[in-house]
Order: sequence, then structure tokens, then C-alpha cells
Amino acid sequence: MTSLRRVHGGPDAAGPVRWDFSTNANACGPCPTALAAVRQVDPTRYPDPTYTELRQCLAAFHGVGRERVLPVASASEAIVRLTAWVARQGGQRVALPRHAYGDYAHAAGAWGLQTVDEDTPADLRWVCDPSSPLGHTVPLDGIEPTSCHHVLDCAYAPLRLTPDGPPPRHVLDGFWQLWTPNKALGLTGIRGAYLIAPRHAQNAVPVLEALGPSWPLGVHAVAMLSAWTTDAVQGWLADSRSTLLRWKTQFLNALHAQGWDTLPSDANFFCARPPQPLNAERLRAHGVQLRDCTSFGLPGYWRLGVLPPEAQHALMVAAAEQWAGRPILQPASHQA
Repeated sequence: MTSLRRVHGGPDAAGPVRWDFSTNANACGPCPTALAAVRQVDPTRYPDPTYTELRQCLAAFHGVGRERVLPVASASEAIVRLTAWVARQGGQRVALPRHAYGDYAHAAGAWGLQTVDEDTPADLRWVCDPSSPLGHTVPLDGIEPTSCHHVLDCAYAPLRLTPDGPPPRHVLDGFWQLWTPNKALGLTGIRGAYLIAPRHAQNAVPVLEALGPSWPLGVHAVAMLSAWTTDAVQGWLADSRSTLLRWKTQFLNALHAQGWDTLPSDANFFCARPPQPLNAERLRAHGVQLRDCTSFGLPGYWRLGVLPPEAQHALMVAAAEQWAGRPILQPASHQA
């Protein structure tokens, strides 16, 4: 039986830290327009259980038919639901990227499915673009999505910092697309996501909908996802990518100067290996949290989200103190 323990970034039982590099949320957030929309809703009312208006809004935003859109409680809930759907059809194997989000494998294990590598024939195949934890752009043109159920996890697509545009529509139309805008909006505490069915599998949406609970989205998630489609929010997101790219360049330069080895990335996060081992508990005492990449299959590396210069300085100080074995200075305040 699969373990119930899941390894994620972000706050744990000890609570949040001041400088959290362990998540990939947009550090420019929260998006003011989306946050205002969330705060204005009436939490005493149920949302529309069919999400008619939201689905129409998301369909228009992506240029697809409303019948292809399915609101889901979160990316993790969608991963479990899709895996259950494939298992009910008699699926037996799930193909995973070499380094990937652990919930893919966890859901497969919960349903007794075998996990195989990304080049092996399978009934369900996960693709994340940009990938996590590496942040690489994944070429999709060579994938034949109709050969099995292919799911494209688009969690970090809005936070791609390279000039690469989205894949062509004819390519995307072959995949199940999983969108989780809360990361891009800096609102990860609000759970809410949606699936877009492939053109050839839109008849499966009612089946997947029946596998889920009533009201998977509360009113706050509906407000966030509705705001996501507006010009104001997309304009803010574009501006934030410019800021994140500047911060990322500064961050990489600072790490390299301290002797860190970094892996290439196209996103607002990357993997890095320090010149000496780090103790996560001692970092936490400085208010700094990183994401250990051992569970991703990259022991010795840490995944670092791009944070402002003040946070970067705090990490440099905490690491230097740990390696020196004694306090050397306190983090200074830097303007972002």
C-alpha cells in the first residue's frame, strides 16, 4: 500500500517561515486584482454547482468549447481523479518523467497501478511543461497524445521566463491540460484549478465530473479563476515575469559567487547544489526554507524559487554562517 506521507514545499506543521524558497509561487504576488476579487465574494452563499459562468469564461479565455472545461478542487485532486478514471478503464501503467511531482506516483500507487519511465508504453502519461523541479521546457511536438491518456500539467506555464510561447493549438488539443493559476497569482492558499479535455476526448468530461464531489470549488476559488481570465490580471502577470527574470539573474549571480552549482531552467525556479551540505533545520532558524530535491531523484540538490533580493541575501547569510560554524552577520534589508 502506498505511503500517505507526501513531500511538498511550503509551510509544514511548524508553520510558515519568513523566506520560503521551497514553493514556486509568484513572489511578486499576490496579484492585487485577483486578491480584490477574492475578498469581495459572499462566503455565506454556495457557488453555482454547475459552474456555468466560470466554465464559459475559462473556455473563452482558452478558445475552446465550454464542454471541454472541467473545474477541479486542485491539481492534486485532478491527478487523483484522472488516475482513478484510467484505473476504472482497466489501465495498468502510468508513465512519469524522470524527475517529477510526487503526487503522480502517489495516485498511481493508491490505485495499484505500475509506474514506468517516460519512454515506456503506458495507459496514462504525465508531462509537465515547464518541468518540475528542473524548470525545463518540454518539447511536445514529438508526442503522440492519442496513443494513451496524456496529461499536460501547465502549473508553471504562466511563469515561464524565456521568450518561448505556448505550444500551437493543434498540439495542445491532443492533451488533457491541467491549469492551476494560484501559483502564477501568488495565491497558493486558495485551492482551485481546471482541466481542459483533448478535442478527441471531450465526451469523457461528464464521466470525470461524476467521479468528483459536489462543489469542488468554493466561492473564493471561483473568484480567483474568473479573475485569472481578465486583461488586468494577465497584464500584471506579464509585468511580474519581467521582475522575476531580473531577480533570477541576480540570484544566480549571487549563488555562483558563493560556489553553488545551478542547473538551467526556463521558469521562476531552478535546482542548485551548494558547495557544502546544508542543514534544513539550521536554515529554518534563520527564517529560510528550501525544497530538498531528494524526493525528486536529485539528492544533493535543492529547488529554489526566485524571491526578491532581500530574501536572497538572507539565504546567503544563513548558508555562510552554517558553513563557518558561527554567526557572522545579520541579514540586511534590501529593496526589491
